[in-house]
Amino acid sequence: MRYPAAAVNSTPSAPGGRRALAIVLATLLLDTMGFGIVAPVMPDLIVELTGLSLGEAARASGWLMGTFAAMQALFGPVMGGLSDRFGRRPVLLFCLAAFGLDYLVMGLAPTFGWLFASRAVAGVAGASFVPASAYIADITPPERRARNYGLIGAMFGLGFTLGPAIGGLLGSHGTRAPFFFAGGLALVNAALGGFLLPESLPADRRRPFRLARANPLGTFAALARYRGALPLFAAWFLWMLAHQSYPSTWAFYTQLRFGWSEHAIGLSLSLAGFSMAVSQALLTPRLVPALGERRAILLGLSVGLAGFLATALVPQGWMLYPVMALFALQSLVFPSMNSALSRAVAATEQGELQGAVASLQSVAAILAPPLLTGAFAHFSREGAAPRVPGAPYLLAAACAAGAIAIVATVAGRLFARAAAARAGAAPAGGAAPPAASGDRTTAPS
Repeated sequence: MRYPAAAVNSTPSAPGGRRALAIVLATLLLDTMGFGIVAPVMPDLIVELTGLSLGEAARASGWLMGTFAAMQALFGPVMGGLSDRFGRRPVLLFCLAAFGLDYLVMGLAPTFGWLFASRAVAGVAGASFVPASAYIADITPPERRARNYGLIGAMFGLGFTLGPAIGGLLGSHGTRAPFFFAGGLALVNAALGGFLLPESLPADRRRPFRLARANPLGTFAALARYRGALPLFAAWFLWMLAHQSYPSTWAFYTQLRFGWSEHAIGLSLSLAGFSMAVSQALLTPRLVPALGERRAILLGLSVGLAGFLATALVPQGWMLYPVMALFALQSLVFPSMNSALSRAVAATEQGELQGAVASLQSVAAILAPPLLTGAFAHFSREGAAPRVPGAPYLLAAACAAGAIAIVATVAGRLFARAAAARAGAAPAGGAAPPAASGDRTTAPS
C-alpha cells in the first residue's frame, strides 16, 4: 500500500514533530507490551477454559494465533486505506481502544469460544502498526524515515522485553490478571492519545477509500515478476516458518517438559527479547558489513538451526538460557535478507517488494502456529511413539536447514553472478555502475 508523501508542516526537527513521534512510539511500545504481558499465562487460561491437556491446549492456541494473524493480514490494508481517508489519528485511536476492550473481554471470557472470538477482534485491532507507520511517514522528512522506522523495531524489542516479565509477575495473582492489566494499559494509551496526539494528515492530502485497493492478496502478484529473487523468497519463507516455533509453543513446551512457572516463562521471554535487542543494536550493524550479506545470512541461519536443535534436545531447563543468548545472532537473517532482496529489484519497485515480503510473513504467521502446535500436541501426548515434546523445534530446524541449502546453492550462484558482474562492469576507480532500473532478475550482492 502506498501512502501520501509527508503532508504536515511539523517534522521531528520541530518540537511538535518530535512530540508526535514520541507519542506514536510510546503507543507502539505499550501496544507491544500488551502482547508480551498475556503470553506467559495463555497456556493455563486455555487449560482452565477447555479442560484439555497441555498438549491439546497448545493445539487450540495455534488456531488462536493463526486466526489472529489472518485477521491482521486481512484488515491491515483496510486500516491503512481508512487512515488515508479519515486521517491517522481516529483509526489509530480506534485500534487502541478496541484492543483495550478486547483484553478485558478475554480476561472475563467464560468459554473458549469467547476467547477465540476475542482473538479474532484483536487481530483487527492489531493492525494498528499500519496507521502508526503511515503517521511516522507523514511527520518525518524522507531522509530520516529509515532512522525513525528503526525506532519502531526498537519499541517492539523493548515491549517484548518488558511485557513478558510483567506478565509473569502478574500471573502469580491468577490467569486473568495479566489480561486486565494489558486492557487497562491499552485504554490508558488510547485516552492519552486522544488528548495528546495531533492529526498528521491534512484534509487536502486524503483520498477516497476503495475496498478494491485494500486487497491483501494483490501483493503476491509481485512474486511472479521477481524471478531472479525467487530462491531468496523461498529461503526467507522457510525461515519465517521456523521462526514461528518460539511464539507458538515456547510457553507450553517449557511448562510441560521442565515444569516452568508463569514467572519463569516470562523471564525467559524477556531475556530472549533483550538478547535480540542487543544483537540488533550492537552486533548486526557491525557483522553484516564485515561479512557481506550472503555470509551474514548463512551465519544467522546456522545459529538458528543450532538453536532449534538445542531447544529440542537439551535435558535440563537451565540449559535453555545460554541457548537463547546464542540464538540472538539469528537476528542477522532478517536485515541481511531484506537488503539482498532490495538489491534484486529496481529502485522504483521497493515498496511493492516490501508488500510481497509482508505478505509472506503473514502467510507464515497463519500457517505455522497450527502446524507447529499440532506437532507438539501429537508428539507430547502420553503414549506417543516416539514421545518428543521438542518436535516443533525439530521441524523448525528442518526448515532452517532447507533455507541454508537454498542460500548456499541456488541463491549462492545468484550472489556469485552478481559479484562477478559488478567486478567486470566496475570502472577503473572500482565503483560499479548502478543497475538498470528495469531489470527484475538482478541478483543480490
